[in-house]
This record gives sequence, C-alpha cells and structure tokens, in this order.
Amino acid sequence: MLQEAGVLAPTRVFVYGAEPLTQAGMAAYLRDCPEIELMPDSRVDDAQVALVVADTVNEQTLRVLRAMQRNGHPKLVLLVTEVDAAGVADAVQAGAVGILRRSAATRDGLRAAVRAAAADEGVLPPDLLGGLLRQVQQVQSDVLAPRGLTFSGLADRELAVLRLLSEGSDTREIARRLAYSERTVKTIIQDVTRRFGLRNRSHAVAYALKQGLI
Repeated sequence: MLQEAGVLAPTRVFVYGAEPLTQAGMAAYLRDCPEIELMPDSRVDDAQVALVVADTVNEQTLRVLRAMQRNGHPKLVLLVTEVDAAGVADAVQAGAVGILRRSAATRDGLRAAVRAAAADEGVLPPDLLGGLLRQVQQVQSDVLAPRGLTFSGLADRELAVLRLLSEGSDTREIARRLAYSERTVKTIIQDVTRRFGLRNRSHAVAYALKQGLI
C-alpha cells in the first residue's frame, strides 16, 4: 500500500484467470479486503500489481506473464495449483515477483504477497527455495563460471575494472593493478558501456553501483 496524505491507499490489483469463473471467483475472494482495490478489465492499465491465477506453470502461463510484463505490469504475482523448482525458475524469468500455491494461499497470505510485490519484494514457496538455490548454483558453476561470467551479465574482469573506476583509478592505474594493457582496459570499458547503453565510464560506474554489482 502507498502513503497518501497520511492515509494508507489501497493497492490497485488486477486479477487474471485463464477461465472467466476462476477470475471472477478470485476477484470475489479479495473484494472485501480494504487494502486492495480491484481493477476491472477496463482499468487494467491502472493496476499496480497483476495477480495471475493458473493451474500449472506451462507455456500458456508463461506467455501470459511475459505479455503482462511487456504491457506495463512488471509486478506480477502468480497463484498456481501445482509448481516445482523448475516452474518457479521459469515463472521468475518470465516476470513473476511472487509465487504462491493455491492450496496454501490464505486471504492474509495473498494480501501479504500483493503488498510485497507493490514494494518490489518477492514471495516464493518456502519448500522450493532450496531447489531453486541449487539450480542457481549449478548454472553459475556449470554455465557461467567456465565462460568467466556472472549473473550480472558482466565478466569477472569487467567487474574488476568497474570497481577500480569507482575508486577513482585512471586507465593507467587500472592496467597496472590488473596486469592488463591500457588498450585492454579501454576496450573493456567500451564493451560495458556499449552493451548496457551507457554514455561513458562515469555512467558505467553509476549504473554498476545502482544495480549493486560493485
């Protein structure tokens, strides 16, 4: 919920279900929650959070999540009947910031998930966190690390250059400390700025700091 003139404003929520009855039922379930304002189809663009109700995390569900994210609904909560660690990973990649099982979702739990999503926080089934973390570790060790990459999309040497830039080191100093040529340092900085659409090295440092990469 948002604070407006000292009064807690309800979070605007749009409910989507593949079946009209499912959508109507979930909307009715949340209608009496004072901290939630349900948005009709005609006002979907005004919603802060979209609650997607589905049976499984299949390709249709993922298409819905991706479409909603493209259409301006980055804060998505998925309420799903069946889900495993792989499904959680797929849903998160498609844009979901919160995932709940329908069997375990109470009204309070749904309200909490909506509030968390509106605040840019995530909610996941606790029993699947271990499996998801193992998948993340496997991707890092088997896929990214052999290529010298991290989940940030930056290679280790790119992160090292950005850290030294953030400390005020110039090209010559960075080259000396990392045992690179000055040309290599310049190329690394150019690659990072071009890949992320940044203006210059200062902008690259600011971006890395803002994203928590360094």
